[in-house]
Amino acid sequence: MYWALLVVFGIFALGDYLGVVSKARLSSVFVALMCFLVLFLSGVLPQDLIKIAGLTDLAKMATPFLVFSMGSSINLSQMRREWKVVVMSLAAMLVAVVSVLAVAPLIGMQSALVCIPIVNGGIVATQIMTAAALEKGFGLAAALGTLVFAVQKFVGTIPASHFGLKEAKLLVSDYREKKAQGIDLLKAAQPQTREETDAQPKKVPFCVQYDKYYTVYMTLGIAAAVAYVSSLIARVTGIAASIWCLLFGMLLNQLHLIPSRILDRGKSSGLFMTATFCSLIPALAKIKLSDMGSMAVSLALVFGAVLIGTFLLLYVLPLWKFIGSRNMVVGIAMSQLLGFPATFLIVNEVATAVARNDDEKNYVVEKLTPAFVVSGFVSVTTFSIIMAGIFASFLHLFPAP
Repeated sequence: MYWALLVVFGIFALGDYLGVVSKARLSSVFVALMCFLVLFLSGVLPQDLIKIAGLTDLAKMATPFLVFSMGSSINLSQMRREWKVVVMSLAAMLVAVVSVLAVAPLIGMQSALVCIPIVNGGIVATQIMTAAALEKGFGLAAALGTLVFAVQKFVGTIPASHFGLKEAKLLVSDYREKKAQGIDLLKAAQPQTREETDAQPKKVPFCVQYDKYYTVYMTLGIAAAVAYVSSLIARVTGIAASIWCLLFGMLLNQLHLIPSRILDRGKSSGLFMTATFCSLIPALAKIKLSDMGSMAVSLALVFGAVLIGTFLLLYVLPLWKFIGSRNMVVGIAMSQLLGFPATFLIVNEVATAVARNDDEKNYVVEKLTPAFVVSGFVSVTTFSIIMAGIFASFLHLFPAP
């Protein structure tokens, strides 16, 4: 068991190391999952590595805890302020759904259904879909979904950075033009927000008032209670427990009964995130060397369809006018492939690239962050989980192979 744990955590550590050394240009998730794939294909690692490591049950129970914590991080008031971004993000998710379904005859309907919530989301949607696919015996569909998750940040980063940079140049140009006229756009935008905040009477939230009680065990106990109640409701309603965990997290945080990112508060989110990653690894063990050619083609078809669909339906057609910027709409669409913190890192990267001073950088960050970060929360943190719960049930309509 300890040998298997060393291998699993050692490979994840290697991925993190290379991610830090490359300043996030090399995805740690991609490195780790590709290492597992190569070692499974070469026969170096046993296919039941995760079971040997004793992580199978931990991986299974981790997702409800992680989803609940993600739900507690969602800022509903920010989403209300950025409602246009929310609507456009949902439109971009729908474009991705249509695009992947368009290539379903080529990659198989089961694979398309597995990939759609993963393209729309992140680790949680991937876990839900791969687990559902493996349960039905669709091993290759589960493996394809895992590879889509491993590669999607590479695919999304390039267009998000390119169009983000174009938008940043326009913002800086406008900022400099107004500055020459004696108008400071940065100062014009910020004081009003501060005045509004200061004008409101500050009531101490329940979770802040009783902050000292939210210990490691208390936060785990709350998460376990929500996971249990969600599982009971799921049995009655037929709606996936992950969806109920997400809704409970949003509701309890909105009522200020729990702190934001409750598992971070309990210093346990890292373990649950790792366990969720571990749930993806068995799907990679199902891939055979003879499957690699068709898997590569399927990957290219999925991402090619999403990129082409995004460009045609959002950039070329006048849907972009809802936001008012062609560049911004592509950034919003690509955020579903990236998620936080990748979206925020891209905003900082393009702002640094175009700005001559801190004021210009702060202005670009302030203008781009709501679109990139909020759209990531809408797709990756929220609706992709709901879609995964729905699409997982669709897999049960197909007979087992």
